[in-house]
Amino acid sequence: MSRQPSKKRGGASAKRNGRAAANGAAPDSGQLLRWYRDMLLIRRFEERAGQMYGMGLIGGFCHLYIGQEAVVVGIQACLGERDSVVTGYRDHGHMLAAGMDARGVMAELTGREGGYSRGKGGSMHMFSREKNFFGGHGIVAAQVPIGVGLGFSHRYRGEDGVSVVYFGDGAANQGQVYESLNLAALWELPVLFVIENNKYGMGTAVSRAAAGSGLHARGGGFGIPGRLVDGMDVRAVHAAASEAVAEARSGKPVILEMETYRYRGHSMSDPAKYRTREEVNRMRRDRDPIERLRHVLESEGHAEEDALKAIDAEIREVVADAARFAEESPEPNPSELHTDVLLEA
Repeated sequence: MSRQPSKKRGGASAKRNGRAAANGAAPDSGQLLRWYRDMLLIRRFEERAGQMYGMGLIGGFCHLYIGQEAVVVGIQACLGERDSVVTGYRDHGHMLAAGMDARGVMAELTGREGGYSRGKGGSMHMFSREKNFFGGHGIVAAQVPIGVGLGFSHRYRGEDGVSVVYFGDGAANQGQVYESLNLAALWELPVLFVIENNKYGMGTAVSRAAAGSGLHARGGGFGIPGRLVDGMDVRAVHAAASEAVAEARSGKPVILEMETYRYRGHSMSDPAKYRTREEVNRMRRDRDPIERLRHVLESEGHAEEDALKAIDAEIREVVADAARFAEESPEPNPSELHTDVLLEA
């Protein structure tokens, strides 16, 4: 596991809310503002990561989370300190929402020693045992059986913990997902399966790749309930996740299909010619999760425009600081090449 960055800045606030946010009560002004800040942190961080990739400071693959922020922020706000998280390769937002420091995430993206995997994992492979974040995985759907294993660990150890497994609509068609659903149901494991349906698996629309009435129904044959959620509305996500996390904690696995949307291509190398610019612009205009929450904050009297502008300014400085830290952090020493490869237990 990695060394932590020397200065703690820019981790989202969701995990610190603990289970108080999962009691089913309507979110108050403080919670709504925290969610706004957390989503804005992810948005601005990812925008900066895209810029740094274009400058050649980030190598390899880089999958941005822009547009999907409400999903992870709404769900993480329902989790406690003992709960665990595992996801796929579109993972920077999950790291930040889990409370990982923006400096350490950006340093890892740029392959620097100050990163969460000491600069050796990159975009798809960073972890934080402190935050119970178990990756970032580059193989499609590989995280799903790992997440079931984490659920088994919670139960075996007698911990009151839930394993949250995030995966996409493309991964939902992989065979190992169904093996995982079977075991989770058979052993009554505390697992919440979150399908982030952003409408496109790499370059193929979900309507062309997935049969059936909906991805949330895929667990029906195993007796696992599934629900469809507006993943562009953080309040809807939080309400659904509050109920689902409580069910999973009692040993009843649940599937939540989050209808969301990614604004950028599958990765930075994807020109996204399989959809129209008008479609993307329409989603930005009508369903953007951050703008929707901003409207709620202003129209319902939770925050004034000046306060929201101040949050944006604060977040921009956090992201700029993370970028400076990453660029100033040294590259890993070649002697580190064979460290962190094998753990003898």
